[in-house]
Amino acid sequence: MTKLVSAAEAVARIRDQAVITVSSSSALGCPDLVLRALGERFVSEGHPRALTMLHPIAAGDMYGVKGIDHIAKDGLIARVLAGSYPSGPSSLAMPAIWQMITQERVAAWNVPSGILFDMHREAAARRPGVLTKVGLQTFVDPQLQGCAMNETAARSPIVRRAEFGGETWLHFPNIYPDVCILRATTADERGNLTYEHEGAYLGGLEQAIATRNNGGLVIAQVSRMTTAGSLRPHDVRLPGHLVDLLVLDPAQLQTTETLYDPAISGQILRPWDSFTLAEHGIEKVIARRAAMELKRGQTANLGFGISAMVPRILLEEGHAEAVTWAIEQGAVGGMPLTGFAFGCASNAFGYVPSPQQFIYFQGGGFDLSFLSFMEVDRRGNVNVSKLGKKPYLTAGCGGFVDITAHARKLVFSGWFEAGAEVSLSESGITITKPGKFTKMVEQVEHVTFSGTRARDQGQELLYITERCVMRLEADGLCATEIMPGIDPARDILAASAGRVRIAENAVQMPRSLLSAGPMGLQL
Repeated sequence: MTKLVSAAEAVARIRDQAVITVSSSSALGCPDLVLRALGERFVSEGHPRALTMLHPIAAGDMYGVKGIDHIAKDGLIARVLAGSYPSGPSSLAMPAIWQMITQERVAAWNVPSGILFDMHREAAARRPGVLTKVGLQTFVDPQLQGCAMNETAARSPIVRRAEFGGETWLHFPNIYPDVCILRATTADERGNLTYEHEGAYLGGLEQAIATRNNGGLVIAQVSRMTTAGSLRPHDVRLPGHLVDLLVLDPAQLQTTETLYDPAISGQILRPWDSFTLAEHGIEKVIARRAAMELKRGQTANLGFGISAMVPRILLEEGHAEAVTWAIEQGAVGGMPLTGFAFGCASNAFGYVPSPQQFIYFQGGGFDLSFLSFMEVDRRGNVNVSKLGKKPYLTAGCGGFVDITAHARKLVFSGWFEAGAEVSLSESGITITKPGKFTKMVEQVEHVTFSGTRARDQGQELLYITERCVMRLEADGLCATEIMPGIDPARDILAASAGRVRIAENAVQMPRSLLSAGPMGLQL
């Protein structure tokens, strides 16, 4: 009996109150055709109803792949646990799922991506849930928000503190999936799946096993089919005995606004001079100072925003292969991509499934991580996961909490103020008009990273802005390096309302950071 069905036939098998896990990362690997069919079935039939959705990484984006927005309908979904959510600029309309969250029409939690993958493994093996220190003293901790994104979610806690072995842990009880919806490139008639055109494996295998071990339904969307026995066994990433139904979508995008780029899936290697360099400007200056923390031979993690420019700094300086990059979607090595293609890499050395990548991250195996910030407070806490006035401008925490929990060294990059007018020359940076508000706040709106816990664990922390480099000391943030052209008293001390003090031995950052050409970075 063939496993190939239409998307409508596949979703017709989903019952009311099912728990559905979806493998995706924005548009990367998103089974969008199946999710659209699920939303269409509800519109026409009023079923299935009251679904619980599990999304370790966001499903869909704001640029043409709707993903979770196909099913963001009252009555269809009751609960969503997601590592991240579709996000984008304020010039675009708020995604439907964000409207549901902010209007209390669905219970929503933002659970770190690594923990959500851990939850699938624990459910699959029928162990007693996830016991972890990831998220302690952050918004994940039930002493703060316990991952809840709204009041509806806060009334139904999903995490508690537990004492075990004389230590405090966070315990996430199991949630057992009934349905898994994932995506691959090719399926044979037996349902064996290969990922040759994908930019990452993501977590489909773990999600399928968790579903299968719970007696559930596994639906795989693919772009093409081949005859049974024609796939090389070593190429099969998800064997057919785990797959119930196959849905064909020849038009599926590789990632956001990208039909297919063979360099993303490792089928070709791009010449290094084919990559664009970082555009000269303030953010490039910040990324250059961050790059100075690297040493040849290190392995570094990379986040979205200014930090994503750091590999391009190394490229311009002639060190394209000096550092091994590891990103949460699974690519290792090569050149991490920016913009719409963030989460992918060209010229990667290999691809690790996201759940295994997060084990590596949670245990702090890498040398350092480059991450961005929306705001920092005087205790060194960082917020990247909540922006109350315009919530969909942030995707949520994603892998940020997993990555920062035990990292040896963290480099956070961002602007000191929002909306400041700044002039840049090779002699210095001048603040020509103060910003609308400082990002150095008294208390962050959301604790995505705990500075207090980091200091207790002995983690090395740097906060890099266009005005200074700050370190976290016992009495708070201290500016130890000053950008040329910056007036410390006016542009740092006063601009932060005294929340950032100036070190007595503060030094000036090198003027080479401001150069229009290469800065002469040595690794």
